[in-house]
This record gives sequence, structure tokens and C-alpha cells, in this order.
Amino acid sequence: MTNHRHFRHRAAALAGAAAALALVVTGCAGAASGTPGASTDSATPVSGGTLKVAFWDDQQGCIDPNQVYWIESRSIDRQIADSLTDQDPDSGKIVPWLATAWSINADSTQYTFTLRDGVTFSDGEKFDATAVKTALDGTFALGPKSILGLTYLAGYGSTTVVDPTHVQVDFTKPNAAFLQATSTTTLAIEAPATYQQTPEARCAGAVVGSGAFTLDNYTAAKSAHLTKRADYAWPSGLVTNQGAAYLDAIDVTYIKEDSVRNGELTAGTIDVAWPRQPISDADQQVITAAGDVIESRALPGISSILVPNVTKGGPLADADVRNALQKSIDRTTYASTIFWADYPVVTSVVDSTTPFATDESKLLAYDPDGAKKLLDTAGWAVGADGYRYKAGQELTLHYPLTVSGAGEQLLQDQLKQVGINLSLDVVTAAQNTQKLAAGDYDLTGTYLTRADPSVLGSSLDQSSSKQASAVNSQDAATGASISELFATGLETPDDTARGTAYAALQSKLISTGSAFPIFERVQIAGVSNTVHGFAFTSEAFLRANDIWLEQ
Repeated sequence: MTNHRHFRHRAAALAGAAAALALVVTGCAGAASGTPGASTDSATPVSGGTLKVAFWDDQQGCIDPNQVYWIESRSIDRQIADSLTDQDPDSGKIVPWLATAWSINADSTQYTFTLRDGVTFSDGEKFDATAVKTALDGTFALGPKSILGLTYLAGYGSTTVVDPTHVQVDFTKPNAAFLQATSTTTLAIEAPATYQQTPEARCAGAVVGSGAFTLDNYTAAKSAHLTKRADYAWPSGLVTNQGAAYLDAIDVTYIKEDSVRNGELTAGTIDVAWPRQPISDADQQVITAAGDVIESRALPGISSILVPNVTKGGPLADADVRNALQKSIDRTTYASTIFWADYPVVTSVVDSTTPFATDESKLLAYDPDGAKKLLDTAGWAVGADGYRYKAGQELTLHYPLTVSGAGEQLLQDQLKQVGINLSLDVVTAAQNTQKLAAGDYDLTGTYLTRADPSVLGSSLDQSSSKQASAVNSQDAATGASISELFATGLETPDDTARGTAYAALQSKLISTGSAFPIFERVQIAGVSNTVHGFAFTSEAFLRANDIWLEQ
């Protein structure tokens, strides 16, 4: 979490949250008003009005909670679809929502949930054990169409309807992260009728949930409109407002240009400006000078990382070159230059708010002299132009990307100091996909959001992910040892053992040059001073239950 002077913070530090995330054997009562994630606004709420939110973009072009990995779409999904549990943004503790209680067997292969009665989907269908079974079976059936679901449901065997208010979920192998997964939008429970739709139709908006809002329409990368459910009465205990939303509706648009989005906020055209990258220091000052507010929360999950291609026989197939690259990145300068002076410096492959995150700063220390020695050892000699050569071949690393910004250019300059030529190859999104599929690259970037370190598996575990970021980033021996650590972390029910495994995993990914952390991700939103009750979820998505507008 940053400590920038303009921030009005939502408590977000999850350091030491391993203990708080100990598997809950039985769900507890709902949290009291004023808990983290709920509004702390003391003014009297007023009903009515439409909240106007402008996101950066919608590159995935999908709105189905079970399929979406795109952050902005998951913020929309949180308003229309509820989950079995919820996660406290402060402590990481899992609390009841659509499930009022649960029990877990000793090896985390069986979860039994007691379900809330009186819940309905917006199409009028009743929420019950059959609906839960339909949802989990349907999400699992998506396979690779649900990138996050692949790890959330790792080892999924079956769901059994015990009776209308009790459901049993069985796994073929331990899945100690499943309880946290039930709090996410990815495993949100949609109406059974939704699962009769094709995945493509669901992505296009054919989704029905039990949330505080219904999705009226969605046009990918253009707009979405949500209307409140007047009969909504089953939020989690993390929400102050235990009834229908105060807002009448939510209008979503997409504005890619930061200056335009921020300008519309200060002009009063929109209520929330939600960027992908943090709002700049200068723009934050403009926003706060206009009387509006900056809200922020560090995003849990995979930090912004680069991963290598070690399979094509290029320079990064050599561990010495990968280790040299790791030492060549000045992350402290990156954070203060690209963002601002006290922006948090990345310390691992997961952001610091992720449960079980460990501080790997020593492995990530900037050491250009050490990098030069490793490159010398690997046979890369400095040429007259300052770049390194071996057998007449320049040490060039190709990094295809759709946009080359200041961050990439600073990284390029840093690597040049040790003789590495980072080629920023700007391509279209389609071309980038083709290059990744063909292995025609040396470096590619990735990140994912989830308040559990098992999310690393979605991008880096060769035993479960077929993405280029996993398949091409490790040789066979390294991949096997990394997959073993992933398995231990996912299959070990004891939190101490999980923490040990995930600590070893983070160290292994960095020390083998299988991942290169670049910066910590922080979600920042510019919010109009007419908006009250703004709150983030544990995964830094929007929670609109408590929001109300000055009329």
C-alpha cells in the first residue's frame, strides 16, 4: 500500500495474513458494520441516482464471471453475482455469504457447505444446492476458457447435493486454496439457466446472478448498464448496507486516455475514474485540488513480472544470462521514476498484500557489476557500441508488446548499462498472441489478481497451465521442481506448511530466472466528492453495495 499524501486509504496491508487465512472449519457469524471493505462514511445515505464509472479498457471482451480474468470486468461481475463466501480485505479471513457455514475434512479434499435460504437469482429461480452443483460443474467444464478456474478448481472431482441447503464438494487431491476460491468472482454462483448458454453467449452478456444489481446490457469495450434489485437482502457481513443498493443504477464506459478520463472526473461527467496503471502523481494533485478523492488498494496476486522463453535456444536458455538480467533491473529507481517517490518497490513475484508473500529483496537487489561478471562468464563480450556479442551475435532480447511506455523504455535503458539490448517490438494484440503461441519472443509480461499465492500456478505452473508464460519459462528439470512446490502449496492443508512451500516457490522462481518481478501493482481510483461509501473488495475490485450519491 502506498503512503502517498493524497490518499484516503482503505486498510489493505495483508502482511502476516497467513495465520488469519487458516482454514475455517465452521463459518462464523456475519461481521459487524464498519469492518474493512464496508463503508465508514458517517453521513446518512440517500437512495437514488446512477453511478457513472469509466474504466480504462476491456481487452478480454467478456463479462461472464466464471470466464473473466480481466480486472475491470470482475469489478462489474462483483455487482451482479454473489459467491459462497467473502474475504475480509484487512485480515484475509473468509466469512459467510451465500454459504452460512462450512466444514472441511483433514486433507482438504472435501468441503461441505450449509447454504443460505431465501436467496433468488434475478430471473426468479431459487438459489439452492442444485444451483451450486450446476455452477461448479459448469465452471469446471469450461476448462482453459476459465484461466483462473483451472487452478481454483484443481483436482475437482464432483459436487453432491445432500439436500436443498447442503452441498458437498469433493476433490481427487487436496485443494487447500478452494475455500478462498469460493470468495472470488470466478467461482460466483450464477443461475442454472446461465449454464445452458454457450460460453460465447455468456461472455457476451447472457449471465444471470443473485447480486445486488442485474446486468441490463453489455457491449464489449464500449459500455455496460446495471440496475439495482429492489428485493436484494443477502450481502455478506462485510457490507454495512444489508438491504437493496442505494444506487438506482451503474453506468460503465471505457476511456483509454488517462487525461480524458481524469478530466471527465474533475468536470463532474463521471463519478469514478478507474485506470489500469496508477494515476500519476501530478494527476492525483489535480484531482484532489478539484475536491475529489483518491482511493487506493494494493492488488494481491502476481506482481507485474516478465517471464523468459528458455525453449527457443536464445540467450535466456543460459541461466547465467537470466541471472544477469535479474541483477540488471533497478526496481527502486523504476518505482520512483515511473510512479512516485514513495511508491512501493516490488519484493517478490507476488504483491505484498498476497497471503504468504515473502520479502525476496535480497534476490532482487540491483547489482550491475554482478550482472557484468555473469555475462563475461557466459562469453558475452562488450562491443564498441556498448552492447555485448558472442560469436558475432548481439545480446538482444525481443520483448513483443502492444504498447511501449515509459516503464519499458526505462527498463531498456537499465539493461543497456550492462550490455543487453532489450528490443521493444510493438505489435498488434493478434500478432502478440501469434508470437507467444509460436515461441517467437525472449520475454513476455504477465500478472493476475487473486488474494492467494496459488494464483501463480495460472501463469507459471507447467503441470496445470498451457500458457506460454508457463510452458516456455522453465526447462524440464526446473519446471518439475517448481511444479512440485506448487503442488505442495495447493495440497497441504496446514498453513505453516503452505507458507513454507510458497516461500520456497517464490525464491525458486526468482533464483532460477523463471520470473522477473518489475513492479508492485496498486489499484488507484479517482472518486468524485459526491460519492459516499466507496469500498474495495479483498482483491481490489469495486463493491457498490454501500455507495450513495449526494442528490
